[in-house]
Amino acid sequence: MPHLREVRLLFHKYPSEENYPFNLPLLKRTASLSFKAPVTFFAGENGTGKSTILRAICRACGIHIWEGEQRRRFSRNPWEESLHNCMNAAWENGSVPGSYFSSEIFHDFAAALDEFASSDPGILKYFGGQSLMNQSHGESLLSYFSARYSIEGLYLLDEPETALSPSSQVKLIGIITDAAARGDAQFIIASHSPILLACPGAIIYSFDEVPPAVVGYEETEYYRVYREFLQDRGKFLGEDADSDKG
Repeated sequence: MPHLREVRLLFHKYPSEENYPFNLPLLKRTASLSFKAPVTFFAGENGTGKSTILRAICRACGIHIWEGEQRRRFSRNPWEESLHNCMNAAWENGSVPGSYFSSEIFHDFAAALDEFASSDPGILKYFGGQSLMNQSHGESLLSYFSARYSIEGLYLLDEPETALSPSSQVKLIGIITDAAARGDAQFIIASHSPILLACPGAIIYSFDEVPPAVVGYEETEYYRVYREFLQDRGKFLGEDADSDKG
């Protein structure tokens, strides 16, 4: 049973309709998103808003996003991180803790964990038993996933495939499937990966449609493109189909 049942967008609280992210068609025409399975994917092209709404859901659910020092920017959008203030989270049986993963901020988290462990080494037992900084990138990620997702909670992941090899993505599917089968872990994942989207029992929202629509795995653009590429890569690459035959 999912912990988070639904998120509803509160249009009347939008501070602006001209500025990002409130100018996205997604946010103008999507009243709510429901979560009826332990694993839900957000799929769609870049710029459709799937990562934006994932971060907002995270903050609306009270889950901290580990981020390093913010760099100076040429211009600042005061509304960029305010979407969660215009969102209502509906829980099944009360809120639960959780975590947010993005390969962009994982290094900041791993460094902070090392700093905490310098005064409390026991904290590492919750993340595989050793420093995440002293493992290869792939090993540290799988150690983190295995340890963190063994705990009850709501877990949000933003394009985890960018940091994982295909074989590691398959291992991540196993970790997620096992955690979801326990009945106390829920996952919401933004992804472009046809490997991850194949997770058994997952619901897939296509953000290429507004409002997002639930689609089957083989209906996703990623599945179609990868299938066609593997069947006839020459067509995609502009090569003679017989050029590599000896």
